[in-house]
Parts: sequence; C-alpha cells; structure tokens
Amino acid sequence: MSDEMITAATSRATLVRADNPGAMTLDGTNTWVLREPGSNGVVVLDPGPLDETHLQRVLEVAQRDNGRVELVLYSHWHPDHTESIDRFFELTGAPARALDEKWCRDAMPLVDGETLEIGGLTLRVVATPGHTMDSICLLLPGEGSLLSADTILGRGTTVVAHPDGALGPYLDSLRAIRSLTVSGNMSKILPGHGPVIDEPLRVVDAYLAHRAERLQQVRAAVAAGDTTPMQVVERVYADVERSLWFAAEMSVRAQLDYLSGAHAE
Repeated sequence: MSDEMITAATSRATLVRADNPGAMTLDGTNTWVLREPGSNGVVVLDPGPLDETHLQRVLEVAQRDNGRVELVLYSHWHPDHTESIDRFFELTGAPARALDEKWCRDAMPLVDGETLEIGGLTLRVVATPGHTMDSICLLLPGEGSLLSADTILGRGTTVVAHPDGALGPYLDSLRAIRSLTVSGNMSKILPGHGPVIDEPLRVVDAYLAHRAERLQQVRAAVAAGDTTPMQVVERVYADVERSLWFAAEMSVRAQLDYLSGAHAE
C-alpha cells in the first residue's frame, strides 16, 4: 500500500489523508492517528468519509507495532469527517465521542476542558464553536500541538457558514487559540485539511485580520446599498472563484448576522 497519503507529523501524531480533494476539503480530509510513543493504545480523530480504502489505511497505521484503537473522536459534524462513523465503529469496536451526542457510540459526549488519558497519551478538549457550533480542537500538551480540525486550516481560511456557523463564537475561538500560543502551551497546529502549521501565532493573527477586513468590506457594501447576501458577495468576493460563491454567501450571512447583533459596532 502506498504511503503517499500517510505522514508522521510528530512523535505522537500521524496524518492519514483521505482521497477526497476539493475546493472545500483542499488536499483531502485529514484523519489523525494519535499514540503515545511506546504505547499500544491508539486514538483516531475524524476517520473521515465512507471510503473503505482510506479506513483500511487508517487501521494499518493504528495497528502498527500491536497498536489497537481504543477511542475515536469527532471534531464536528460535517460529513467529510463523520460519514464513516458506523463503519469505523464496526471495524474497531472502539467507543466514539464528540461534543454532540449524535456522533457518540457507546460513550458519553465530550466536555469542554476535559482531559483524556488513553494509553499514556494526554489530550485536552478545547471547545471552539464557530465553524460549526459543535466544533472542538484537541491539545496535545505533551508536545504543544493543537489538532484544530476545520477551525484553522493548513492553507487558506475556513468557512463560517450560517446558520450553524456563527462569527461571534468563531472570533472568540480564534482568540482562545491565540492565547494558547502566547502562553507557550501550543507551538504547532495539526489541521483538519492542508499541511501542518509551524507558525501558529502568525496564522491565527492572519485569520483575525482577515475576518476584520471582511467585516469592514461587508459594512461598506451594506452602506453602498447592497441589500441581499448575494449582492454583498458580488461586491466583496469578486476576486473569489464563482464556484465558491455558495460558500461565500453562507459566510456573508454569518457576517450580516454578526453585524446586526450586539457586535455591530
């Protein structure tokens, strides 16, 4: 089996990339196989789409050196992360946990701030609503890595899609991630799509600046008389491929909702 889809990102985290590239998934959805060095216990984050070849590749990595999947975690509900949930449960028998009980199997939902201990591996749950309201990140304190799922991507910026996505909580989540970096608790981001980020502070600051710039552009569009989300898209996202305007429209709806509320100023 080819290893071109498999990358050892850190001593505890191996990336197995799904073969589902696209405008919204970049190179493909990143499944993360997590394991404390020398341990048999394995945690899998986001098994991904219902693609048997991908799932068998994930199992191959997880079962190396007598490894066994003891826990499966889901970062948020989007299908490219959760579609294989029942098949992967069938393959491993491992309990599955997420913030939303819908994505749990034989286990309770995750709790913000909860610490997980699996085979010597320590993970801390960090609720990061915004991209979706059930989004989480996972901190690997033993190495200062943050599994950011779709809250921060390895390339470009993520979509905050109204109505499930909300800009106010998303900005708060970005600030919380920034605090982890500034405090020295996090120095690397392992994203849900795209490559590993070795300069997290620079990327988080760029995300915050991008959101502030887009908000100002949306304010200006509304002041100029654009009254519908698509009219705003046509003005603000004119430099974006039209094939992505559907996502831009959902993002604009989230921005307009933000501007119409308590954060209007």
